[in-house]
Amino acid sequence: MKPLKERLLTEDWMATFVSLPLLLLSAFATKLPIIPKVPDTLATMDAWLHIGIFFIIALVVLFIGNKALNRPIKGILYSFIVVFALALTAQFVANVGIIKEYGFEAVFFSVILGLIIGNLFTIPQWMKPAIQGEFFIKVGVVCLGATILFRDVMKSGTMGLFQAIIVVATVWFFAFFISKLLKVDERTAMTLSSGVSICGVSACITAAGVAETDSKKLSYITSMVLIIVVPMIYLMPWLARLIVPHLTDDPMIQQEIAGAWIGGTIDTTSGVTASSGLYSDAAQSVAVIVKATQNVLIGVVAFFIALYLSTKNNSTSKGKPSFGIVWEKFPKFIIGFVLASAVFSLLQGYEVFPDFAEKKIAAVGMAKSLSTFFFSLAFVCIGLDTKLKDIISRENRNVLFSFLCAQTFNIVFTFVIAYLLFGIVKPMIA
Repeated sequence: MKPLKERLLTEDWMATFVSLPLLLLSAFATKLPIIPKVPDTLATMDAWLHIGIFFIIALVVLFIGNKALNRPIKGILYSFIVVFALALTAQFVANVGIIKEYGFEAVFFSVILGLIIGNLFTIPQWMKPAIQGEFFIKVGVVCLGATILFRDVMKSGTMGLFQAIIVVATVWFFAFFISKLLKVDERTAMTLSSGVSICGVSACITAAGVAETDSKKLSYITSMVLIIVVPMIYLMPWLARLIVPHLTDDPMIQQEIAGAWIGGTIDTTSGVTASSGLYSDAAQSVAVIVKATQNVLIGVVAFFIALYLSTKNNSTSKGKPSFGIVWEKFPKFIIGFVLASAVFSLLQGYEVFPDFAEKKIAAVGMAKSLSTFFFSLAFVCIGLDTKLKDIISRENRNVLFSFLCAQTFNIVFTFVIAYLLFGIVKPMIA
């Protein structure tokens, strides 16, 4: 057995360890003199203060990670300035009014900017120390755990929880089956299935980190998710208005069915909010809660993916893996994700957070900002390391066909479940 120090000096554990101070800062966000967030403008000193805080936090995290893992440190400042500037640009672009309205997220523009720079220019050696895509992803995933609160499950009630479990499980396995049928490799299929069935980008990133999906495939899948969500924002409320009124005459039930349908099919939270708002305010409330409930299942799916891969790739001669081998291969940053979710849920549940009654508590808001920014850094790095010819390969066409088939099934199946639960079962119980 390896010495304890050697076992702890892995990227998974380091990503978890360096995330702990970030989670602690988030937990006491209301006690801080300033809660950092990506500003909408560069015209004020306050905006530059926020940018400076993000820069220092991310640079310290990267420096500690590289130092502990014996990775290059020389020139890390100059390298990180470039990566940070590209990630910040992506954040600003994503915050532009019309772009934000369409549901595009910062990670999409991070990939695009990285691809442009990486394909137009040769990446010099001095830029390599800060190009740590997988490390940034793992830090972002741990911070993401603090935004997944158990209260969201409770708010959705029994129907929302049942829908989330049924839809996520069924759509995930269908997407995985279709992907394998079209000869998509197993790890990419797992990432795609998680993105379609749960919540788009965050689920893709988490599943890819667990399955060790090729970063080029991950960037392709997330870009595809964010592009396809745009027409769906307008398609789903149109379909709901066309179909749902034929199922029931009760306006309230109509809105609940429409909200549950939209919340269960659109792959980004921002897209769900925009799309359901086009239907009605009541539908939007249901849709957002249903989406949040599905988000909670990210950790569950990630755990089973990790368990499956550990079992499959490390079986003994009798075909049964030992616990020790499964533990050795299990991605440790998922433990950080789950613990962050559990601790923040308990703190919120026991009203430890000063603003526990608010819809969006400050602690979760700061954790979300940190998670989003580390994802942007990660996808800039992925873009810098990716060649466009890999994106348009024949194999990726099969990924696209798999995604479209799975999303079509998702729309039909989620409609059936939303109608059964919110249109038949819930009114009967009431």
